[in-house]
Amino acid sequence: MKILTQEEIDGHTNASIRGATEGALLSAAVAIPGSLLLHRRWAFYRALPLPLKVMGTVMVIAPCISIQGERRGLEFDRAHWTGAGKMELDREAAVEEARWEALTTKEKIGDWATRHQYSIILGSWVLSVAVAGTIISRDRHQTLPQKIVQVRMWAQGLTIGVLIGAGILTHNQRQAALQRRPADHSWQALLTEQAREKEEQTRAHLNAPNASYPL
Repeated sequence: MKILTQEEIDGHTNASIRGATEGALLSAAVAIPGSLLLHRRWAFYRALPLPLKVMGTVMVIAPCISIQGERRGLEFDRAHWTGAGKMELDREAAVEEARWEALTTKEKIGDWATRHQYSIILGSWVLSVAVAGTIISRDRHQTLPQKIVQVRMWAQGLTIGVLIGAGILTHNQRQAALQRRPADHSWQALLTEQAREKEEQTRAHLNAPNASYPL
């Protein structure tokens, strides 16, 4: 087990903070102008209370901060992996790339949807709210509270449909993965790489005196 140095801990922290800052700036650059544009162009959005508008903006910015911060932290970890661990990660990446290339277009779409199902669910909820709000806001016979309730009901109904579809897709993907999943020999590969690395270090240590004192 590798013991982390204070420099590595500080580097990981700085990378995570840098990622969180990037996520905050990029998401704010989209969410805040988008909210201002909706306020100018859409009477229904303009009539919403300020706390609700702020909540919508925060719901866009907060996940981006967390996701980008974690992504930068993981990138820092991968960049500082060495020895057998790095070799095993490279091997797994090559296997995953080969698996992806062997998939058909339909299978690639299903695989991508499974890996990004939460983003799809959140995006579909936002899109359903926007579409339902646009349609319902044109009804002049309903008050603002009634319109908000209608938008929420439509959004909930569409989100439930997306959740059901995501559940079916996830189940099918898991069944297919169980059928074609090979035996996990990663621990054997890791032990082999560790033994090879130890042998190379021993050989280099034994050859060091010969290199220092040539005959």
